[in-house]
Amino acid sequence: MSTKVAVLGAGSWGTALAVNCARVVDQTVYLWGHLPEHIDKLVEARENTEFLPGIQLNRSIIPTNDISVIYDCDMILLVVPSFAFREVLQRIQPYFSNQAIGWAIKGFDKTTNDLLSHTFTQLYPNRDHAVVAGPSFAKEVAKGLPTAVTVAGNTLTFANDYAQFLHNDMLRTYTSDDIIGAQIGGALKNVIAIAAGIADGLGFGANTRAALITRGLTEISRIGRCAGAQSKTLMGLSGLGDLMLTCTDNLSRNRRFGLLLGQGKDIDTALKIIGQTVEGVTTAVEAHHYAQKYHVRAPITEVVEGIISNRISVDEAMKKLLSHQPRPEND
Repeated sequence: MSTKVAVLGAGSWGTALAVNCARVVDQTVYLWGHLPEHIDKLVEARENTEFLPGIQLNRSIIPTNDISVIYDCDMILLVVPSFAFREVLQRIQPYFSNQAIGWAIKGFDKTTNDLLSHTFTQLYPNRDHAVVAGPSFAKEVAKGLPTAVTVAGNTLTFANDYAQFLHNDMLRTYTSDDIIGAQIGGALKNVIAIAAGIADGLGFGANTRAALITRGLTEISRIGRCAGAQSKTLMGLSGLGDLMLTCTDNLSRNRRFGLLLGQGKDIDTALKIIGQTVEGVTTAVEAHHYAQKYHVRAPITEVVEGIISNRISVDEAMKKLLSHQPRPEND
């Protein structure tokens, strides 16, 4: 039986997931973007030359700026920046009925500093929903390189059903009912990746990077446990897996952003060079809020937030991280 999928968000990650969904047999994919001129370019070139050049869109992918197409779809996948999540959920309301819905977004609601699942249930109570998370660069997914992700749902049954729209020979899905853990791991790793990039930009080396990844995982685990995440989720694809990928490869925007800061660029210049959304910039502020809310010690998150908020320089931040007194590793 043929199915219809709507991917909302025509950036690099949304385009890559549309390409992936089109690999599923008998599945038509609508790729929605809010800028008509951008969609016109996708239609004409059959390629996202701005955000994902070199990847052809096959005939199963239909670019559109008409959000009402979701009405006839079986599944909706939101892939917009976290700051636009609430707005897009409100825009789809007239056309949203029985479709399976989820998102592949790694961040918090900028209005409430809360998890996106809390925003969703506030707007659509008693509706099933899922999160797609894990170590997955857009370019590699679009090229069909083997990738594994977590699909976490508010119920395991729904997670299993939702995964069928994404799963194919090149994208392996693992399911979970820990939707909080999948979101915490996916969002907070961006902050640690900025710190790792800064350290590399300063020339601190592999030892420092490994220390930041390890201690960053400790911070993520502390905050995650307080928020209700399961420890095994934070040690899985959406936690440790995504953290390792984002901190160590230059396809990561967050790591590249940190590298530029470490090399002396200011925040605005670094963002301009990256040219796409760097989720860790806003997430650092929201993650710091979470740490304070739960009275969790999170020194890496604290210094990254301080840099983003222009309260502390890059050099001062690194000195602060390196100057603490000896303490038990598990503290």
